[in-house]
Amino acid sequence: MTGPSKTRRPDHRTPDDTPAGVRLDKWLWAARFFKTRSLAADEIDKGRISINGQAAKASREPRPGDQIELRQPGGPARTVRVRALSAVRGPAPVAQMLYEETAESLLARTQAAEARRLAAEPALAIAHGRPTKRDRREITRSQHDWQRWSASIDDARPPGDD
Repeated sequence: MTGPSKTRRPDHRTPDDTPAGVRLDKWLWAARFFKTRSLAADEIDKGRISINGQAAKASREPRPGDQIELRQPGGPARTVRVRALSAVRGPAPVAQMLYEETAESLLARTQAAEARRLAAEPALAIAHGRPTKRDRREITRSQHDWQRWSASIDDARPPGDD
């Protein structure tokens, strides 16, 4: 032997060079739905992802043709159909080839984007903005209509001098 013998994991690839089985959390990460694999696993654990209408587990292996429903925060639910498997995170154009979004999902996302675009700007609801330090002092003075009092020697009277 020329080098140290290392125990290698068996290669789980089929002859056409695609992985035989990829965990769901790893596929979601590779397809760029989530930034990290642990975020994908957390979303699966929260029940926000289902495969073919059933609750999914992170260890489940999606197959081409499966329909995955994702409910990501900040947007409508997305429904995608698995086209290919990959355990490697590649560039975005390659990742987009791993799935196909349904027409209903695309329509819902465009409607949500249009609704966000047409919604009123939240900052315009505030008439005068945040009060300054001077404004806060004036507000406090108007709410408490009393004079500041301090004890001093000049104000002290001897006891029994009423």
